[in-house]
Amino acid sequence: MSKYRSMSCDEDPYIFSSDTLPSDRRFLPPLANGLLGWRVYSNTMHMGGVYNGEGGRCHRADVPCPLTVKVETDEPAQHTYSLDTHTGIFTHTLSSAIVTVTQSLYSHRYYPNLMVMEILLVRQMTSEEPITVRLVSSFTPQSKDIVFESGPDYKGGSHIQGKVTTAEFPGGSCPTVHLIWTHIPPTLTLLPEQSQARWGFILVVANSLDTAEANFDEGLNLMATGNLRPSHEKAWKELWLESQVEVAGSERLCKALIGCMFYLLSAFPSIHDTSSSFGGVSPGGLSNGGDGQDYWGHVFWDQDIWMYPGIALFYPKLARAVLEYRVGTIDGAKDNAQKQGFKGLKFPWESAVSGREVCPEDIYGQQEIHINGDVTLAFQHYLYLTEDLSMFTEGRGREVIYGVADYWVSRASWNPEEQKYHLLGVMPPDEYYYNVNNSVYTNTVAKFSLQFAVELADRLQHPAPKEWQEVAEHLKIPFDQEAQYHPEFDGYIKGHPVKQADTVMLGYPLGLQMSPEIRRNDLEAYELVTDPNGPAMTWVRHSMLYVTVLEIYCRMYFLFKITLIYKIKLGSDGSGAVNFLTGMGGFLQAVLFGYTGFRVQKKCLAFSPVLPNDISELCVRGVNYLGSQMDWLLRKDEICIILREQANSAGSTQSCDLQVILKASGTKIPLTPGNTSKNKQ
Repeated sequence: MSKYRSMSCDEDPYIFSSDTLPSDRRFLPPLANGLLGWRVYSNTMHMGGVYNGEGGRCHRADVPCPLTVKVETDEPAQHTYSLDTHTGIFTHTLSSAIVTVTQSLYSHRYYPNLMVMEILLVRQMTSEEPITVRLVSSFTPQSKDIVFESGPDYKGGSHIQGKVTTAEFPGGSCPTVHLIWTHIPPTLTLLPEQSQARWGFILVVANSLDTAEANFDEGLNLMATGNLRPSHEKAWKELWLESQVEVAGSERLCKALIGCMFYLLSAFPSIHDTSSSFGGVSPGGLSNGGDGQDYWGHVFWDQDIWMYPGIALFYPKLARAVLEYRVGTIDGAKDNAQKQGFKGLKFPWESAVSGREVCPEDIYGQQEIHINGDVTLAFQHYLYLTEDLSMFTEGRGREVIYGVADYWVSRASWNPEEQKYHLLGVMPPDEYYYNVNNSVYTNTVAKFSLQFAVELADRLQHPAPKEWQEVAEHLKIPFDQEAQYHPEFDGYIKGHPVKQADTVMLGYPLGLQMSPEIRRNDLEAYELVTDPNGPAMTWVRHSMLYVTVLEIYCRMYFLFKITLIYKIKLGSDGSGAVNFLTGMGGFLQAVLFGYTGFRVQKKCLAFSPVLPNDISELCVRGVNYLGSQMDWLLRKDEICIILREQANSAGSTQSCDLQVILKASGTKIPLTPGNTSKNKQ
């Protein structure tokens, strides 16, 4: 997105355009739909859940893309490249004196196995001459990860199939990939009698021949009925109706928010998907993650802590898909714990399909155990937002929560001198340090996940082992009484450099209770020694927490940090992950949970809004809390909340007893469907 020019205020903020493509092909726009991901014009694409390589060599398998086609004309033309985030469609327009050519590319939002290319030729002057354009393809049916062989054509479509060469773990399965696509000719011609003409080409990617053929049939039918593109656009429209985050006063911030939400949504499955085959969200998304690139396409804590909260606030179905992904890795997590010599579940620091550790460097998988608490925090967040206990019963979520609790009990060591439980030999989120004892973040998230296990067991009438509560109550949380701040771990020397947000996350997202003075001390202790070249999402946490403890002049600091965040996100220098969804998720949280002060709590949705001086209005539509959707309009001196009417399974509207709490004043605001509640701040 850094390569797209800013538009004037009368242009659609959902459209990003440029007259050139970036020279670095990694910055080409990604198109994804939760199953298939592709950077436009790239020779390779990826499919969710399809990895090649064992253990630390595991990476997303490169799949060749037959839609790698560029359009060329004989006569000089003006080029425009646009990404419409309303519809998830990338277009390349060539305008000349005699013809306008529009090439459209998209990953179908409703039918996830489908990718589409459409070409439209429109004659610009009266002529009896045919007009021909060239379709230049760089596609070759080969991959370094999959041995492909040709299959019989299917209804005029070409077909190749193959398996990845190496399973994720010994004895594991090697996924099969089938591609069927319509023939793409080297040229297209607008006949003399035609003023315009349109051509459509489809690509199907699937794990079985039956699925590939069924989707190809569906694609052909959609083209025949003229519903291929409309069904895609309708699906995106439905998604956007469920969420909207826009600001008035800063066009750049508004566009950045839209771009973040678009790319995050692109990484998630359709809200209509019932396959339960979602493969999780990696930091670089589905379009990236090949061998040695963008974290190999692995799933980290980034999904559960940085990307998930902003999506869960609007889309309970998509939130549940993340939890179901983790449930699907239970067997691997159990294997990880056993290999470490502990009970319960140890979720991998880097995950693919099985849940077994696939981190290339062993120390991270062994020591960065806070991932367990990060995973359970997402489950807790979901329960408080939805009260959906079925996720924990039929959906097996309780196995995750209880398994993690058993791991913490097994992993903790009793220290008789301090009369506390310790977690020894860990790596905190700040990866500059390793083999340390009692990481304050790790211990806190462990304590909270143990407490949640006890709470869930009580709600499900399951007898909780007394050790869960015992370890939770006596787990050491490092604190310096003299300096009144939280050291990052036992033996941390105040003032030593840190890589990224760590201790400051005690305030958010963990919500550890502490006085404003201690929170301020934590922020001031770590802000000055945090590596300015560290991960882009770090300053999200600092900026959000400064708002909660400092006066109005420091809210300017908040805005400055926000600006820095999306400068990093939009103006990447090419290092690190490209299209970094982790940074986008963190940036979105800075507005959704920073400007609004939203906090998802056990008994309520709390908020404490504050807007920077140059933001006059913040609109957040579609917040989904306890099954009801709310639209929020925040102004400097007014909060307007509209609770949408919700239909039950019988089709009639139902009322619900909801209230939100304005944290600044403690005011309780009752809400009923269809009503508007306004409060002066």
